[in-house]
Amino acid sequence: MSRLNREDWASAALEAIASGGGISAVAVEPLAVRLGATKGSFYWHFASRAELVEAALDLWEQRATVDVIEKIESSGGTGEQRLRALFEHTFQTAALGGADMALLSHTDLTIVREAVDRVTRRRIRYIAKLLHSAGVPSTVARRRAVLAYSAFLGNLQLAHASPELLRRSVGSVSRYADEVMATLLSH
Repeated sequence: MSRLNREDWASAALEAIASGGGISAVAVEPLAVRLGATKGSFYWHFASRAELVEAALDLWEQRATVDVIEKIESSGGTGEQRLRALFEHTFQTAALGGADMALLSHTDLTIVREAVDRVTRRRIRYIAKLLHSAGVPSTVARRRAVLAYSAFLGNLQLAHASPELLRRSVGSVSRYADEVMATLLSH
């Protein structure tokens, strides 16, 4: 096996969080076994479990927010086209990651609360920017961005708690994205 790096450990920790174990699933020995590594490898890269949790949270922010925004922005198009691309991406079942759900349930921990708050603010700002560039006045865009983000969180909860109900209720992701877009862009 090739030599592990910090991101390998952070990625394994993030997968453990997302798999339903939450923050408590970030334990050095089980992760070492999963990675085929030793605890020494862990301590080569991290001073503590808390540092690993922080690295996993940073990786979650990068993959689930920064990378998504960069992907949408690089695709070009109008504000409305980029907003639709964002909704189609986030409403896909595969994109409704377990990490978001797990982390939302651990906001009693300061480090998690701060990361979730930072990600939430960034996501809402980005949605508001897209709404504004699609012609929605900025004050209305900010309010509707919160509404859109609330819909995303509701989708996460439904996908987790009752996936069949979600599939039956919204039908195709494309049609659902159309309905959300119509609501958010209405005058």
